[in-house]
Amino acid sequence: MSSIQVIDRCAVLLDAISKYEDPVSLKILSADSGLHPSTTFRILAALMEAGFVDKDSGGHYRLGNKLVRLASKVRRGVDLREQALSIMEALCDAIGETVNLTVREGDEVIYIERVTPKRMMRVEQVIGSRAPLHVTAVGKLMLAELGEHFIHAYTGRTGLKAYTPHTISTEADLINVARQVHSHGFAYDNEEAEEGVGCIGVLIYDGSENVVAGLSISAPIERRKEEWVKLVKNAGKKISERLGA
Repeated sequence: MSSIQVIDRCAVLLDAISKYEDPVSLKILSADSGLHPSTTFRILAALMEAGFVDKDSGGHYRLGNKLVRLASKVRRGVDLREQALSIMEALCDAIGETVNLTVREGDEVIYIERVTPKRMMRVEQVIGSRAPLHVTAVGKLMLAELGEHFIHAYTGRTGLKAYTPHTISTEADLINVARQVHSHGFAYDNEEAEEGVGCIGVLIYDGSENVVAGLSISAPIERRKEEWVKLVKNAGKKISERLGA
């Protein structure tokens, strides 16, 4: 068997193991990979010695910790903006409105990338600008993920400063909204940061299911459409998948 053939078979077995949430038997892996059981056993033994595969007390196989460590290094090396930009551009083309990429820093979101439409009247978020969590669609989702204890502390630190008559201004209301957006998987900004501007936001996750960023669209409130929710959610999912989710 050539060294290239061995590598190919290793890749096939690793792919086969990765399809299962629980440890899987030699018999199943042999069937899934199309390899003879004795060949499957020998290759798995070599992968175990290298740390790429582990075996539990029942003799079932799972991906090893070495692969997990290598995957985390890949995720750290991924440029979030580079992975997101083409998807943001496609979303902007589909809806004709500004698309924003944000990350959380403390009690604020920071706009780190944006794609703007060619139309004259549009909402522009300046790259590098900041906004409090409670006034943005993405920020409310991040608060929901951080939990009610964090929201209580956040309220104490910020006082929930109102930027428009629509800004959420009480802890009880913020907790209630956080629960709602968490269950829906998306959030609106209903003129809470700026009068006349409405947003739709979703979260972006990495391979460890950690929140790494937020994706949103900003539009004049009278132009915002509910059917955009599905488009924004799909775009957020695509970016998350590129980050290993």
